[in-house]
Amino acid sequence: MGTHDRGLALQPLVEWRASRIDDPVLKLKYLRSAVPRLEKSGRRMRAFLRFLPLVLAFVTVSACLVRAMVQVDPLPTHIRHIKAPVLGAEGLPDVWQVEGTKDWEIYSNGLRIDNRFAVSNHPRSYQVFPVDHPEEPGEPRTQPAGIVFHTTESQQAPFEAGKNGVLKQVAESLAEFVRIHRAYNFLIDRFGRVYRIVYESDAADHAGHSVWADREWLYVNLNESFLGVSFEAKTEPGQEVPTVSPAQVRAAAMLVEMLRARYGISATNCVTHAQVSVNPSNMRVGYHTDWASSFPFEQLGLPNNYDQPIPALMIFGFESDATFLRVSGARLYAGVELAEERLKEQADERGLPLAAYRSMLQRLYREKFHRPSATSVEQAE
Repeated sequence: MGTHDRGLALQPLVEWRASRIDDPVLKLKYLRSAVPRLEKSGRRMRAFLRFLPLVLAFVTVSACLVRAMVQVDPLPTHIRHIKAPVLGAEGLPDVWQVEGTKDWEIYSNGLRIDNRFAVSNHPRSYQVFPVDHPEEPGEPRTQPAGIVFHTTESQQAPFEAGKNGVLKQVAESLAEFVRIHRAYNFLIDRFGRVYRIVYESDAADHAGHSVWADREWLYVNLNESFLGVSFEAKTEPGQEVPTVSPAQVRAAAMLVEMLRARYGISATNCVTHAQVSVNPSNMRVGYHTDWASSFPFEQLGLPNNYDQPIPALMIFGFESDATFLRVSGARLYAGVELAEERLKEQADERGLPLAAYRSMLQRLYREKFHRPSATSVEQAE
């Protein structure tokens, strides 16, 4: 075999060995050591060697660039440990607590909760009933199933920059008053500060005699089953434009998002006090009318629940009157009218006069669900 042939025979072996060397510098040293054996391999090998330094330089520079592109500093711990959002109740993003002390909490959606006024009350415990058969036995529950929105109806100072001191003092005095009376689970002041009052595990005294229902379950006396969220605000009869600050609306949207994600609360069960409040002494709806027609459902990421029929009328035959129509406003009364239509349809299906069917439903409520108390005596007066 001639020198030229031997060079050609060695070329594949040299190339194969060079391909097995990852480090560009070591690869160059190896190829340089192999050059003497290949110098006589003919024109093809001489051309290969002529361009070899240029090729190796390109390979070396490319390798350095790739290393620079992929070599990054590790993510900070607080970013590495954040889990990607997942879908929670009804497509809501997951919301989790990021930081917290005994005095405050911060959540992943920007919500901040002030815990300085937080207190315990009696543990939450209630029964739900099949909405189509409320006469059947109930099913025990301890987790909150919904949210009732309230207004404090407290005195309002002018919401102006020059009144900051007074506004802060009024808000904290209100939070202390609410704490003493265990009146709500959360209070949102006019600056959008969210105060936890009664822990969610406990019932707050916010809804009194009240009725609500979703597609499956009936809820009676919602202190136990629903969370109470109140806005520092005052409303007027028939009002349809909310008198809350933009900060309150933004804070409420974050709070509702957190509560719905944490407890799996349906949007259907996020309602106003005026929608659920009843007076057993005269079997009328609307004993309390806060947020009668002006609640900003859509701005809180909720459907317009004023469009829902009022369950107290439809399930227990409660009634409304001209005073309620004047005070409530058109948005809430639309739910009253829809409930009356459903009630009439149900009576027709059973072949009963509307008055007789209503009387039967009212009797069911009084015998099974109404517990006379000091509150009911006060209502009767």
